[in-house]
Amino acid sequence: MFLTGTLLNVIAVLAGTTLGVLAGSRVPPRIGETLTTGLGLFTALLGVSMGLRTFTDPIVQPGDELAILGGLLAGAAIGELLRLHDGLEAIGAWFQRRLADEGSPSRVAEAFVTASLVFCVGPLTILGSLDNGLRGDFTLLAVKSLLDGVASIAFAAALGAGVYLSAITILVVQGTIAGGAFLLRDAMDERTILGITAVGGLILLGVALRLLDIKAVRVASFLPALILAPLFLRVADLVRGLL
Repeated sequence: MFLTGTLLNVIAVLAGTTLGVLAGSRVPPRIGETLTTGLGLFTALLGVSMGLRTFTDPIVQPGDELAILGGLLAGAAIGELLRLHDGLEAIGAWFQRRLADEGSPSRVAEAFVTASLVFCVGPLTILGSLDNGLRGDFTLLAVKSLLDGVASIAFAAALGAGVYLSAITILVVQGTIAGGAFLLRDAMDERTILGITAVGGLILLGVALRLLDIKAVRVASFLPALILAPLFLRVADLVRGLL
């Protein structure tokens, strides 16, 4: 079943979030702050690692860096025109207004946005969902489930129960990729994955900057670049073929 890995991922995040919420009430604020900093550092490392793997890949050709940059900037412009980041935060705020206790502080929106982006942007999300959809192999998503489950404990302890809502994002994003894998299998080649991975690493760096309180990057606005970067790489291939 093409949703096996995705459902496993959702269960892992729900279980990890439950453990994190239960532990969170007993964790001093300074530990929560340190956990958030640790998550930010790890996310930065993951983003850099994705970028380095991308630009050292044997299939990278001269000019690919500019194509990816063009896709990133064009995607960011479109994301801002569509107000994607504002929309994603508005969804979190909507849940926050309905789930938060009156008069008590809540970080539901922040937890939802941050956890959703961290869990759904990365090579394992794309490759694992494709493997599960095309071949019924959910090995990569099982590995991702373990990583996300552990991360959700730290996220929930630091940011609260809003991390539960990221399970919805995982179900929609990974389920859509896996379900559409049959239709997109001809387009999802190595060059496409290259563009997605490069932009995914940059988006994760933006998430890390937010977690570390360095800069409030409007990370969701960059999501269209996940589609545009592979398209720009195709254009670069066409240009090289004409020269």
